[in-house]
Amino acid sequence: MKTPRLALAATALLASTALAACGSSADGAKAADGGAGGKADVVLRLPDPGNNGFLARGKKDGSLDKALAAVHAKVAWTGSAGPFAPAAQALSADQLDIAQGSITSAVAALAQKPGFKLFAQTAPDGVGEGILVRNDSPIKSVQDLVGRKVAVSQGGTSEYLLLKALEKNGVPTDKVERVYLRADQTAGVFNSGQVDAWATWNTFSTPTIANAGAHFLVNGKEVGSDNYAVWAVRNGFADKHPEVVKTFYTYLRENGLKEKADPASYLNVFTDSGPTAVTPAEKDIAVNVSGQGAAAEAISDADTARFGTVARFFADQKVTKQLVDVKPYLIDINRLGDGAK
Repeated sequence: MKTPRLALAATALLASTALAACGSSADGAKAADGGAGGKADVVLRLPDPGNNGFLARGKKDGSLDKALAAVHAKVAWTGSAGPFAPAAQALSADQLDIAQGSITSAVAALAQKPGFKLFAQTAPDGVGEGILVRNDSPIKSVQDLVGRKVAVSQGGTSEYLLLKALEKNGVPTDKVERVYLRADQTAGVFNSGQVDAWATWNTFSTPTIANAGAHFLVNGKEVGSDNYAVWAVRNGFADKHPEVVKTFYTYLRENGLKEKADPASYLNVFTDSGPTAVTPAEKDIAVNVSGQGAAAEAISDADTARFGTVARFFADQKVTKQLVDVKPYLIDINRLGDGAK
């Protein structure tokens, strides 16, 4: 359970309650009336981008709709940020067309009956995700987690990071208590000391480090994380509108590079106050994470192999009941639309 990561994690995932209101359409992509003699626009349903990142900028300045207009498409922003699991369900239920999450969450979702495939990846976040402990904690090493409680979200980034840290440091998994909590409900539990550590990603680590006196015990790079961010597209949409998916991918890549080059200018796109705003205390951390991040890329053979490593790890750790073969659910974005997927 993920552009710079701060931007993508915040923009790309939907909560199930919000998705229920999205409705569905017969072919998955509602077409708007193109007017007399005009060609109807394909509507691309995306999670609302929130207040940060290049997709928020694209919503505000209309640049994404402008790019999509070249292929007779436009965006419908819908829902709100949340875990990938309900977003995966929404993709399969024709309530959403594209969403972003982590490969760890995707593997867990692919273990079900997925209605989506993956068409792009962003390299693992080495500095924005990891295991948090409070600054006054006696925990100084991964070995010190023995006998402790660690908050994790089940079956995604969070649980993966903890299990990778334990494996790398030779700590038996049954010696550390996993406390399963939703990520957006964990901060209070962590800050109050009801758990000793929290495995999480930058959406939550940035404000916790900046505002709650916490630091990483280990980060993603230090545990050897293969936790890519991935973009998923609903099967019906990819089949019917490959040119829209390719245009969206191009926008992701080009604007992700722009944000990486100047991350500060992509913070607080709509407002610098309120619950969605990055505070002054958080800004330096957010800029550092985004600046060390990566832009979206096509999925290469090397990426596919690392996805397989994640799937094998989850099977070995009994997070999934069996090994998930990721390959059938990957799209070669460069060949999408020519019969090769």
